[in-house]
Amino acid sequence: MNAIRILSAGAGAAILVLTLAGASAVAADPSGTPAIGGITCDRAEGSVFHIHQHLALFDHGRPMTIPSDIGRPLAGECLYWIHTHSPDGLIHIESPKFQTFTLGEFFDIWGQPLSATRLATAKFARGQLHAFVNGHAYAGDPRKIELLGHSVVVLEAGPPYVSPPAFTDWQGQ
Repeated sequence: MNAIRILSAGAGAAILVLTLAGASAVAADPSGTPAIGGITCDRAEGSVFHIHQHLALFDHGRPMTIPSDIGRPLAGECLYWIHTHSPDGLIHIESPKFQTFTLGEFFDIWGQPLSATRLATAKFARGQLHAFVNGHAYAGDPRKIELLGHSVVVLEAGPPYVSPPAFTDWQGQ
């Protein structure tokens, strides 16, 4: 319940204080689908911020499929701001506000692990994750890779490792 209090500050001035009691830290869309990392699942795609990225994953040299409809829960009639439509590696960010999104948030929405030694369903017997952003090696935490417009991200669990493939098919994106 919202409460409004007016506190006297002397000399006729007043301070208005708004207290939000019982506010939940986890937002949800009307169908009850929980927010993930502050990203809500909305009834329609956001129209304020709309960009795309390409993600390619490799498990010991073999391409991994990134499923369609990541970010579209089966039980909810909603769509997370970060999602896929098809199994081609294109990530769509369609948000109602401008903000920086990360690869870690995409993996959280997907429900798959991502770290220096974990990549979705890939098995790490030895070796570690190799990451590339726009063709350049990325040495930091892969969860912190920023999803910028037309970024190309390649993640490889290996060995063996393959040369990061180029992606240029942004037609219509």
